[in-house]
Amino acid sequence: MTSLLEDALNGSIEIIRHNLGALEEFPESFQDGAWKPIEKERAAGHWVDGFWTGLLWLAYAHTGDQALRAGAERWTKRLAHLKTNRGTHDLGFIFTLSHVLAGRLTGESDWYENAIQAAYTLIERYNPRGEYLQAWDDDGIRKWAGRTNIDLMMNLALLYWASEITGDAALADIATRHARTSRLALLRGDGSTAHVADFNPATGLLLRREQYQGYSHDSCWSRGQAWALYGFATCYRHTGNPSFLAAAQTLADYTIRHLPPDLVPFWDYQSPHIPDTYRDSSAAAVTVCGLVELSAVDAENAARWIDPAKRILHSLCENYLIRDAKGPSSLLRDGARSVPANLMEHGLIYGDYYFLEALTAFTRPEIYQRAFAPGGRQAPQRE
Repeated sequence: MTSLLEDALNGSIEIIRHNLGALEEFPESFQDGAWKPIEKERAAGHWVDGFWTGLLWLAYAHTGDQALRAGAERWTKRLAHLKTNRGTHDLGFIFTLSHVLAGRLTGESDWYENAIQAAYTLIERYNPRGEYLQAWDDDGIRKWAGRTNIDLMMNLALLYWASEITGDAALADIATRHARTSRLALLRGDGSTAHVADFNPATGLLLRREQYQGYSHDSCWSRGQAWALYGFATCYRHTGNPSFLAAAQTLADYTIRHLPPDLVPFWDYQSPHIPDTYRDSSAAAVTVCGLVELSAVDAENAARWIDPAKRILHSLCENYLIRDAKGPSSLLRDGARSVPANLMEHGLIYGDYYFLEALTAFTRPEIYQRAFAPGGRQAPQRE
């Protein structure tokens, strides 16, 4: 297995080099031989920007290639203006995988200033009545003041990090309160997740649960399930709150039970069209990273989580990895950005990023440790 992962890692870095030489705008999806850039005129469309910088920084860490570092620095600097962007709730995705990663991998703390500002921008979305961070805006108008979503769980790491860096406990407190609300509002008793919860913003009363990315309001969107798994494991690492560990364990158990034979999820675990429907390789990649994180914080049950993580990653390498690309390409095929919006069967920049993070965890534990939790999280043991 190690040689398979090493080969996948080396091939992925070569594709990243091709992309660096060709891209002019931040990429989102790859189809028909070309990257489609983000919808840069739409503020919320910027949520994917950090995944490209994350790929560049990890590729640099693996190689020491100064051309990759220069590219990572150049693209990271292009994100600085988003530190005060109130049009997206995904500032954690953006700045953790650009400025925070830059500081950790170079040892240069000057990168952190913009990420700290982004954390303070993010908490402007906090509603203390319902104890949640608001998801989405409509051109800056707080049209959806009562709405949160499962994706936000992956943005809390920025708040915990900024709290540690600044000593401002309020940042971590908001992250913890939001995670607690998400656990109560978005996790179901069987270990599956809803995508969206709507609250009365004036009272904090939960009104409804909905599903905008999944098949139905009662189904389980597979990438959202992966966001939740990774997010709650991370929250447990920062807080030691046993309810967050229990949530991550329950989410992982549901996920493992519902994986298909090749271990790469369909876009919705409860789609009635399985097996004649679409896969989401990005959900698989995020799931691997979430299971790695859970294995690190749940040492007593580590093998229970790390073994399926290895097998999912193995399947991605064998069955979904694009090989021998001679020019720009995604790393993985068969991502599903949004099946309800008819956006599927393509590469996705976030699927690629989490695939490289997963490869890093299993092949270069020293890089993984330095990149994601100096002095904290442990990488899985190499075989």
